[in-house]
Amino acid sequence: MKMNDLPPDMVHSARDLLGRLRPLFDARVAALAVACAVDGRLDAGRLDAHQVASFDLAWASADLLAAENAMRALAPDAREIDVQLALIFVVEAVSAVLPKLESLSLELGQPLAPLQALAAAPEWAALRLAGAGAEALANAGRALARADGDIGRVVLDEPLTMAQDAFRRFAADVVAPQAEAIHRHDLTVPESLLQPMREMGVFGLSIPEQYGGSAPNDREDTLMMVVVTEALSEASLAAAGSLITRPEILSRALLAGGTEAQKQHWLPKIAAGDPLCAIAITEPDFGSDVAGLAFKGTRTEGGWLLTGAKTWCTFAGKAGLLMVVTRTDPDRSAGHRGLSLMMVEKPSHDGHAFEFIQPTGGRLSGKAIPTIGYRGMHSFDLSFDNFFVPDANVIGEEGGLGKGFYFTMAGMMGGRMQTAARAAGVMRAALRAALSYAADRKVFGAPLLDYPLTLAKLARMAARFAACRQLAYAVGRVLDQGGGRMEASLVKLLACRSAELVTREALQIHGGMGYAEETAVSRLFVDARVLSIFEGAEETLALKVIARSLLEGALETAAV
Repeated sequence: MKMNDLPPDMVHSARDLLGRLRPLFDARVAALAVACAVDGRLDAGRLDAHQVASFDLAWASADLLAAENAMRALAPDAREIDVQLALIFVVEAVSAVLPKLESLSLELGQPLAPLQALAAAPEWAALRLAGAGAEALANAGRALARADGDIGRVVLDEPLTMAQDAFRRFAADVVAPQAEAIHRHDLTVPESLLQPMREMGVFGLSIPEQYGGSAPNDREDTLMMVVVTEALSEASLAAAGSLITRPEILSRALLAGGTEAQKQHWLPKIAAGDPLCAIAITEPDFGSDVAGLAFKGTRTEGGWLLTGAKTWCTFAGKAGLLMVVTRTDPDRSAGHRGLSLMMVEKPSHDGHAFEFIQPTGGRLSGKAIPTIGYRGMHSFDLSFDNFFVPDANVIGEEGGLGKGFYFTMAGMMGGRMQTAARAAGVMRAALRAALSYAADRKVFGAPLLDYPLTLAKLARMAARFAACRQLAYAVGRVLDQGGGRMEASLVKLLACRSAELVTREALQIHGGMGYAEETAVSRLFVDARVLSIFEGAEETLALKVIARSLLEGALETAAV
């Protein structure tokens, strides 16, 4: 069955409803912008007072954009399963957005009637029943089983398709057989994975060819990064899918602010995976508040002495090169303008703790933080005591002092897109595992897959995965064209929470076996939980990036 074989009013109704919902959403954005502004500009105090509304607004924006994209992604000859899943997600998204907009309306004194009219519209009721009612969910679940998990399709060119095939094979044949042991025994990612990944060029995906990587010299290649990250994450988030993030953040920071000599020296090494990299941003007292970081660098002859603590520095033991966000301006009132980036060289360590003492007496020590998941790379607490860094290792050297915040943000955008891709890979693995188990496991004399509730669960999981995956690729294309900065945070927000939901349901379908460490979905479940925390916690993204961007855009529009 193709899209043209389905009742045409279903697809038309979905698009029409989204078209009617968008201006209602925009009106609430405009009203909240006014409530948060003083003299036409956003006010920090008012923004804080409206945090709950801003958080809801960001989530409504994510759901609405993903639903709109899901409908745009439907080609005229789309498969039955693609149409079914798109309609299911539209129903779920609109069902989530409407009450959020109602709450915003109550808070802001906006009229409820337009929202209530949409919620009571006969076509909305018809779409809920025909597109996502019990029978529709069961039909979608059966179509999903026939599709063998091949959903959320995106059109890729030949190089991307070849890369996807190659890395999916590598993930299945090399990564997956080692993933359970790495997780259960809390091992460091072994050379048996790192060396073939070096040979496949994964550490140079964001580095231009002229500096030894595989990215084009004249533009970014976000889609290639998304393809590779998704494929590797399907086998293991911590042992493969996350290895690319740290070199990307550092290489983008170097490309944004490094001197030509620094680029020529470091980028080919990073592309070759020697040294491996780690990023030290977070501090015990500041978390995502980058502007408040206190880790100190003090001038000394020929360089800087670093003193202070960093935390949640992933892969810091194995890494030979750390990018450390450092306050080089002693005036704390300088905020983010007082930050610089230091490249700290150290020996590589495989264990859960290390100490490195420089000939000058500077000391760097680290201890891995025990975590429920995301094992293999290990996140470290770090302590620096008068650790010497030469001037040549300040990104941008003298000209880069005070610009570390901007160089860091240049790298973080790619990290957020990678995290969305990681979430997609984890969801795909969880969905395929749940489908396989539901087909094999018999309960009360019949396979789990025969029961309507199981089919409904699988259909909703698949709809969410497909919508997130398609949005990630769509935003990746926009980023490669120079736009989509806010949307990168938005897709990260949605995909990471969705990974939690999908892996939770996959584990539930497995029943008691899902809670056993020997079952892959237990690892997928605990790994997924970290996605909404790192590379920008969902609260920070929702409040400081997405909502703020929406509100600023509304004020600019009103001023025209």
